[in-house]
Amino acid sequence: MNTRMVLPDLAAMQKQIEELQAQLKARDGKALAFKVTEKGAVSVYGLQRFPVTLYAGQWERLSAEMERLGEFIKANADKVARKD
Repeated sequence: MNTRMVLPDLAAMQKQIEELQAQLKARDGKALAFKVTEKGAVSVYGLQRFPVTLYAGQWERLSAEMERLGEFIKANADKVARKD
């Protein structure tokens, strides 16, 4: 029986700590954090309680429509709710 203790990889632990710190900072509303999921989608943390996750093509489509989205929000300002 092998009684040797396997030590975790220090670099992997540091990376995990940095990711958790970024998530905590995002929750405080100070900054957004980004993460690539196991399936290759991009998650944005810090906008709401749960991350917003889309694939790259979806983010690109949304990004291309940001001006139009802004105009839509302004045109419907009396109907849309705000949470900053």
